[in-house]
Amino acid sequence: MRLARLATFLVAFAVGACVHASASSQSDQDNALITEDEIVASHAATAYDAVKLLRGNFLTSRGKTTLLRDSTSSSLPTVYLDDQEFGPLLTLKSIPASHVVAIRLYRSWEATTKFGAGNMGGVISVVTRH
Repeated sequence: MRLARLATFLVAFAVGACVHASASSQSDQDNALITEDEIVASHAATAYDAVKLLRGNFLTSRGKTTLLRDSTSSSLPTVYLDDQEFGPLLTLKSIPASHVVAIRLYRSWEATTKFGAGNMGGVISVVTRH
């Protein structure tokens, strides 16, 4: 009887942990994306303004990105426009919000997978209408 209760508890715990983990990763994904509807509702003039209003945390430093004193490694996200490197963070100010379909933050490990090495501060990816 005791063994059966322990097994039931362990199964319930494992299922609960899986549900919590998937809900947590889903909300992380949602927080990493700014949709066109959100951008329109924000009445932002530029992509920078939209990000600042809707997900200001995208604009923050990701902390020290290297143990070496490497001046080329930025702790701020790099901007990619339609999957092409566009420039440093402030280049978001040159992208009209009315042209933007989505803005997504890729953290450093995701950015390395999608865009290659050299994006230790992450990537803010802007997708525009074609």
